[in-house]
Amino acid sequence: MRCFFSPLLLFASSVQAFQVPLGQRSLMRAPMTATVAETVPFSKPERVIPEVLPNVYVYDHCPFCVRVRFALGVKNIKHNIRFMANDDVPTPTALVGKKIAPIFEWPSADICMAESLDIISLVDSDERFGPTGVILPATDRADIKAWQKSVQGLLRILQRPRYVATGLLPEFQQLDGRQAFIMNHPLPPYEKAEWKEMGAEERLSIYAETMAKDPADEIEELNRKLVELDDIIFSQYHCSPGGLSYDDIDLFARLRSITIIKDVIWPSKLRAYMDVMSELGDIPLYDEMAL
Repeated sequence: MRCFFSPLLLFASSVQAFQVPLGQRSLMRAPMTATVAETVPFSKPERVIPEVLPNVYVYDHCPFCVRVRFALGVKNIKHNIRFMANDDVPTPTALVGKKIAPIFEWPSADICMAESLDIISLVDSDERFGPTGVILPATDRADIKAWQKSVQGLLRILQRPRYVATGLLPEFQQLDGRQAFIMNHPLPPYEKAEWKEMGAEERLSIYAETMAKDPADEIEELNRKLVELDDIIFSQYHCSPGGLSYDDIDLFARLRSITIIKDVIWPSKLRAYMDVMSELGDIPLYDEMAL
């Protein structure tokens, strides 16, 4: 078995589930291919172990948090990961004044900051964290951005219920954390304003019904979209020409959560890319808990 908790235990029967502990290709672009000479596998710098380790406060599912974890991983910087419960307001508020993630704290340097790209810029420009400038700048890939936008609603339907259904992600270990997420994260076709007007029971019911529904049609559509993406990533080592860049930081952070969806078919280059990025960043994928 690949998952440890049956989704039926958490979703299918009723709202009570939340109360217990390659087809058409729409991107008109020729496939991107890489020669051996053009491909630049990333070589990690030597291990950096600060005398006082920095702390990174995160939610495991959060793509902005994954960005920072990935950058620290490829820079080979030892650090502490502090997983926060999804309903934990006091911890981030005490650190940076509001509920937000990720947060980078390095007490020995009196540094405490939020915003993922600012954190990454710091750790890749400060010599105390090893060689600088090892992550190349973003290349403004309009095609990848368009692809991400095209799957936004689809992924919300497939991913969000599964985050809370697994029973395994640290931010959702307790009922309050799961319910806090559901209260604040609408499922399509609902927008935030409409979602906020609904009662708690109705929102819980929509999550339960969405998880209980057969996802075959949505997964088939996602499989087609992954073929499109496979065509436009440069290689298994970096999604854009030239080497590992901020493009990869953003793309991998968003793709990782797709691995929580069972029965997705990954094209070979894209799957190899996911495995390479996971190892480089020291960030496990969700395959073994997929629902």
